[in-house]
Amino acid sequence: MKQARGADLRNGALVIYESVPSSSPPYICYVTLPGGSCFGSFQNCPTKAEARRSAAKIALMNSVFNEHPSRRISDEFIEKAVSEARASFKGELEEADNPKTGIGAFRFMLEANKGRTMLEFQELMTVFQLLHWNGSLKAMRERQCSRQEVVAHYSNRALDDDMRSQMALDWIAREQENAGALGRELGQAERELEAARLAGRELRFPKEKKDILMLAHTQVSGAFLS
Repeated sequence: MKQARGADLRNGALVIYESVPSSSPPYICYVTLPGGSCFGSFQNCPTKAEARRSAAKIALMNSVFNEHPSRRISDEFIEKAVSEARASFKGELEEADNPKTGIGAFRFMLEANKGRTMLEFQELMTVFQLLHWNGSLKAMRERQCSRQEVVAHYSNRALDDDMRSQMALDWIAREQENAGALGRELGQAERELEAARLAGRELRFPKEKKDILMLAHTQVSGAFLS
């Protein structure tokens, strides 16, 4: 996938554009913002330039909304979010103060990121979504790690190539145990990413998932050919 780095932003961060290789329309482009959020062109774009503009447009609209002061994580925001989460999962009031519960861990994550915007918090949420999807959280629970310990460990951990490579290795192992598992998961991930892109939604989780599976697929294919 071709990458084009955009203009420098605050703290030296960059906007990264990624064009999906294609010899004919419709063209697709993804844009990743400095905070880690990712958006894609959501229209039927006849040119690569139009795909880039479409991705930039949806990213700008979401940035303006999520960077607004009202979207910063404050005490009031935390209480409201935890209350809504407790209502959604029909949790007890005391669960919010117990770090061993899911709602308690959610509160811990929010409080650890107080002052950040929702776009900045989304990076951490993406890491935990991937850890859950990949089975890493389950493995940590089996090793008797508390949710609070896991959250504390990953709160300042960037989603980098090392983490992606480790998850790709996990999927290579699954493919070796159950032939075809990787291909099925990759097909599902591609469909989820396409549906989310066309709906104009934030794409970091489905895109990272697909990229990790593609990395695993490439390594498996390379090993097979050699």
